[in-house]
Amino acid sequence: MPDKLQSFMNQHFNGIELVPALFYAWEPGLRFEIADPKRSYEEPNFLAQAFERSTALFDAAFNDEDEILFVTDLITWQNNSFIRKKPVNVYKKYIKQPQALYKLQLEEIELPEFDENITTRRFSYACRKKDIRYPQLLQVICYQDFGHPSRITNYQGSDARIYLINITQQLIYHLYDDRGCDIIAADKENIRFLYEQYNDWILDYDSDKIDAVFK
Repeated sequence: MPDKLQSFMNQHFNGIELVPALFYAWEPGLRFEIADPKRSYEEPNFLAQAFERSTALFDAAFNDEDEILFVTDLITWQNNSFIRKKPVNVYKKYIKQPQALYKLQLEEIELPEFDENITTRRFSYACRKKDIRYPQLLQVICYQDFGHPSRITNYQGSDARIYLINITQQLIYHLYDDRGCDIIAADKENIRFLYEQYNDWILDYDSDKIDAVFK
């Protein structure tokens, strides 16, 4: 599976590193505003818009039978041996058939943004849309900066980044937190419908750059 992921990245995305921020690393891409910046964190349901938008974009970008790679980068201290032996909890929570965890692939990678004491363990899970509880997964990603009890992982001193890769449509969906979501594609025509249908959601800061690509 790691070879499949790297082969896909090499073939369709010129081998770019799978790290934030994908929008600035690749063209064509879209960057959407997810949460409502006018709502206070203290308001009830302050992330309601984030849940709605992140789910709507995922539903639009992924068809039922598309081949998906559900990729999780778990970033933690080098000497955390427990994580070497146990699949990251996110897969137990958000896949519908835990017995399918035998398909979970793991590799250790080095990311240049971290020093030698930090390691990244990359988990890959091949699936279809129907195999994952994606509304719950996207919701917890939106919550990750707020100390919510529903955490992506339960490992102290760790951080998780989740990438949902549509092998069939040749696009990558990265909801990085409640603020925004990057969707990049091998061909701009693969995501033109997202540009047109959800144009009002595009982040104002990047709208001129996006318009230059799609208009």
